[in-house]
Amino acid sequence: MLVMVVDTATPAVTAGLVTVGDDGVTLLDERVTVDARGAGELLAPQITAVLAGCGKTAGDLAAVVAGVGPGPFTGLRAGLVTAAALGHALALPVYGVSSLDAIGHRLPGRVLVATDARRKEIYWATYTDGVRDGEPGVAKPDVVALTLAGVTAAAGEGAERYEAVLRLPVTGPRHPSVQALAELAAERILDKAPGETLVPLYLRRPDAVAPGERKPALR
Repeated sequence: MLVMVVDTATPAVTAGLVTVGDDGVTLLDERVTVDARGAGELLAPQITAVLAGCGKTAGDLAAVVAGVGPGPFTGLRAGLVTAAALGHALALPVYGVSSLDAIGHRLPGRVLVATDARRKEIYWATYTDGVRDGEPGVAKPDVVALTLAGVTAAAGEGAERYEAVLRLPVTGPRHPSVQALAELAAERILDKAPGETLVPLYLRRPDAVAPGERKPALR
C-alpha cells in the first residue's frame, strides 16, 4: 500500500512516500527542509516532488499519515490541514501519530524526547524502549530536568538546544522521521481502520483571548 507521510510539528518540514505491507515499511523517497516558518509554503511542493520522484501520482495513494505534534500552532496546523485536505480530496483514510512518539520510536533504554516549544520551553515526554511512559507536556527545561531520574539519554532538537540544562547526552534523532511515523501507523493502515479526525496536540491555551464586555461610555 502506497502511503504519503507528512509532519510539520518541528522546524523540519517533512514529506515522504512509503509502502506498507505485511513485510514492513519501505521508504521510497522523502523531502526534509528545516525552516521553522516555511511549512505553509514548502509542504505541498515537497509532496509533489516525492510523488514525481517515485513516478507516482496522488491517485496511487492508499492512505495519509500525519504527525499531530505537539508543536507550535502555525506550523503544526499547516501539516494537518494539508493532510486532511489530501485525504478528503482523494477519499483516503488519514491517520495521526504523535510527533514525539516518532522521535522516540525504537530508542533503547529510558530516553527523554524534547522538541522546541519556543518561549524558552520544550515539549517533552520520556520513553522506555521506545514506548512513551505517560502523557506529553510542555515546561521549562530546568523544571523537566528535576523529573528525569533514571533517564540516561535524550533525543530531539529541543533536547539538543537545552543539553546543558537537561544534562543528558543527545543521541537520538532531532526530528520525526518518515519511517518512524509510518511504522507507528502501519497496523491501522494494514487493518484498513477507518480514517481519523486529526486532533493537533498544542498543549497550550491559545494566546488570543475573547474580548471582554465593553464598559458603557461615561457621559
